[in-house]
Amino acid sequence: MKNVAPSSEEMVHKDPWEKLRQFTNARIGLGRVGTSIPTAELLRFQLSHAQAIDAVHVPLDVEQLSQQFAASDVLAPYLPAQHLHSKVRDRMEYLQRPDLGRQLDDASIYKLQQHNTDEPYDVVFVVADGLSSYAISNHAKAFLDILISSLHQDPNKKWKIAPLCIVQQGRVAAGDDACESLNANAVVLLIGERPGLSSPDSMGLYLTWNAKRGIEDSLRNCISNIRPEGLQYQAAAHKCRYLLNESLRIKLSGVSLKDRSEDLSLENTATQQFCLTI
Repeated sequence: MKNVAPSSEEMVHKDPWEKLRQFTNARIGLGRVGTSIPTAELLRFQLSHAQAIDAVHVPLDVEQLSQQFAASDVLAPYLPAQHLHSKVRDRMEYLQRPDLGRQLDDASIYKLQQHNTDEPYDVVFVVADGLSSYAISNHAKAFLDILISSLHQDPNKKWKIAPLCIVQQGRVAAGDDACESLNANAVVLLIGERPGLSSPDSMGLYLTWNAKRGIEDSLRNCISNIRPEGLQYQAAAHKCRYLLNESLRIKLSGVSLKDRSEDLSLENTATQQFCLTI
């Protein structure tokens, strides 16, 4: 009788943790073939590694992003977007000199000062490439549409929003210069987060009250992993709107501003359920 070689599926020894993979993209329960991981899993790892490298090094397509913004009726009042640049000259310097990525260059600051008004803006939205241009290209427009739409629907306040800003080779603190130059009360900065091996396009958000060059990072509030596979746009916008309202109310941000947006949601749900029972 002729021997038949086992198929690749038959050669893979299943891992008892495999069933947990339905809850996470983390590399758990991969199984093994002999003393190695299965070839399919090795190839997926290599692909994820390549995507993470691309996310860091592929430049942000500012023109394409501007076109995305221009197609939005919600963002139209805050366009054209101000195209800005940090003090970094190129990508290699960006990776080697974080300090230069934290500051806008002189030309960008001068450009913003032309939009300065005597009455301060409530908030300026700044979009920076950070460590993942994919994150901004894929998620910034969709998220801003939802967030700014919700601000427009606020019955208690008419928000004065500054012109939208796009920063190339920027880090989180670059938003401080934009906030100060535009005379805004607060800045919300969207930035591409450091890519992982399961999330090359994760977008982060940093809210800072009365931001100025040189302030401490403890004065910021962060919402992380904004993307369809992570924190959904709607949920992130709900958190950000809550933090913005509270920041303007108490004139603080960072460790002094606690995110109780989930508590508020629970209160609203309880109220709705009570109303349905009477």
